[in-house]
Amino acid sequence: MAKTDTPLLDELEKGKWPSFVKDLKQAAEKNPMAKDLLHQLELSYKDKIGHWKHGGIVGVKGYGSGVIGRYSDRPDLFPNVQAFHTMRVNHPTGWFYKTDTLRKLCDIWDKHGSGLTNMHGSTGDAILLGTTTDHLQSCFDDLSNAGFDLGGSGSALRTPSACVGPARCEWACIDSLDLCYNLTLTYQDQMHRPMFPYKFKIKISACANDCVAAIARSDLSIIGTWKDAIEIDQQEVLACAAAGMNIQKEVCDLCPTRCMEWNGKELKIYDEDCTRCMHCINLMPKALRPGKERGASILVGGKAPIVRGALLSWVIVPFLKLEPPYDELKSLIERIQDWWDENGKSRERLGELIQRLGMRVFLKAVDLPAVPQMVKAPRTNPYVFFWPEDLKEEVK
Repeated sequence: MAKTDTPLLDELEKGKWPSFVKDLKQAAEKNPMAKDLLHQLELSYKDKIGHWKHGGIVGVKGYGSGVIGRYSDRPDLFPNVQAFHTMRVNHPTGWFYKTDTLRKLCDIWDKHGSGLTNMHGSTGDAILLGTTTDHLQSCFDDLSNAGFDLGGSGSALRTPSACVGPARCEWACIDSLDLCYNLTLTYQDQMHRPMFPYKFKIKISACANDCVAAIARSDLSIIGTWKDAIEIDQQEVLACAAAGMNIQKEVCDLCPTRCMEWNGKELKIYDEDCTRCMHCINLMPKALRPGKERGASILVGGKAPIVRGALLSWVIVPFLKLEPPYDELKSLIERIQDWWDENGKSRERLGELIQRLGMRVFLKAVDLPAVPQMVKAPRTNPYVFFWPEDLKEEVK
């Protein structure tokens, strides 16, 4: 295959949408690793098979994670990507960067790797794509000297991530930035030295809009919420109606618990039935606001579809007041991790373990009482299970 011939990749540049191929070609003009990557990818499309292989443990001194080893299975054709390791760099909470910080990061990667980055991976880290084994330690040293650290990878705590929270969002019910930073510093050992059956992700969203997809993608989801009544400005509700909004159809009828009533003059919310989903607030941001008694709901078990299919998190703590130093939350996290570490099989995520052993076993192990908010779906069988020791007297 001619090294300038990429007809299959050229097809991905057509159309109105941005293409990664354009960026890859630009990088290939100045970096031999990116050039070989481009043409190996073309071969993969032609052969309809990926030409990467995983294998070997690579890393930097003192760390057991943060580096993902990757090798080409066609080094005879593409010697510059014979080793093409990925480095995960711990992101700042909320992904706030100064431009000179980004330039410094990119300069280091141009020096040691392919120059290709992914900002950011699904975990949240800045992903540096492609370097050789010989450059790993020197690249890490330069990153450390510039103030960066590696993130988590492998069977370890992955780098906690959070939305922008109170820095830019008026709906934030918790300080997601401070909490994420605090947890990241507290659990450095779990991030850098793999010790679990598989990966463990913590994601923090400051409200139920869940801008970091915590419920779908994390083993422990922390979702900002409130406990008291939604604040209502009835004059602004009338203004929404006057502006043409069909409040009954667009707001009340789409409320998941039907906790709202609209008589044309006043909006009534039955807060005891409200699940704090943010639907009505998103539609009428001037008329409705979260309540003042704020905290977080804690959920567990979310994951992407890899081994046993996708799972969404489910509630285990409906409301928790979150204040520094977050000792109550940390105690819960550690009880969960201890149970999972003791009972989980290799490559079994927390949600899969709960599915295998049952929620009642999980709740007993982490010392949480069962509450109605934990019900994720209607029962599929008529049987009631209990712990024998909980019976006050035997049935004779």
